[in-house]
Amino acid sequence: MLFKYLFSVLPLLAFVAATPTPVKRQAGRCPTFALQDYAAFQISDGVAGNAEAEANAVFVDPFAGCDLATVDADSLDNMKAMREAAEDAETELFNPQIDAADGAAADSLQIGKIKNKVLKLTGFNQVLRIQAAQGEDTADKLAEEQTKLDKNIATDEASAGEASTAAVGGGGANAAAAAVADAADDDEAGSAATVSSSANAGTCTCAN
Repeated sequence: MLFKYLFSVLPLLAFVAATPTPVKRQAGRCPTFALQDYAAFQISDGVAGNAEAEANAVFVDPFAGCDLATVDADSLDNMKAMREAAEDAETELFNPQIDAADGAAADSLQIGKIKNKVLKLTGFNQVLRIQAAQGEDTADKLAEEQTKLDKNIATDEASAGEASTAAVGGGGANAAAAAVADAADDDEAGSAATVSSSANAGTCTCAN
């Protein structure tokens, strides 16, 4: 009887012993984040309702599964510049074009502006998360900006399916590259000014 029991159990024990133990993988090094002009990464075309996912695809998804503490300085500068380009598009493109339009055209531009707000705030928050991972205290600022982001995501979702129009023009199209070039000039000049964490993130001047 004992022999029969061992004969049936031993193969099972051998199988369990041979099964590899799952290894908890640690987050790896983050990839380089490439600089893009505003026209290449704007999300205001199409329809409302999915701005959160579209903005995440630009600023958040490229860092999925990696350790934000490993984001390099150039990538962080590129993110700041692109967020600033989205903010410039709001003030220099969307606002005057909405003022000049009426009816359905104005409504569609306004929806596009909300999607652009989601984009710029998502970029700002991701910069703050990276800075936090690298040792800066950004918790209060991140909480403040997350409240603004949640508000604009809700506004976008409330208009789901409605036409959204991107603002066109040159005002914000090359702002990202220009901002990085300006930063490089400042570095070459040996600027030693001390800036706050929010300034390092590219302070968002939007009220909501």
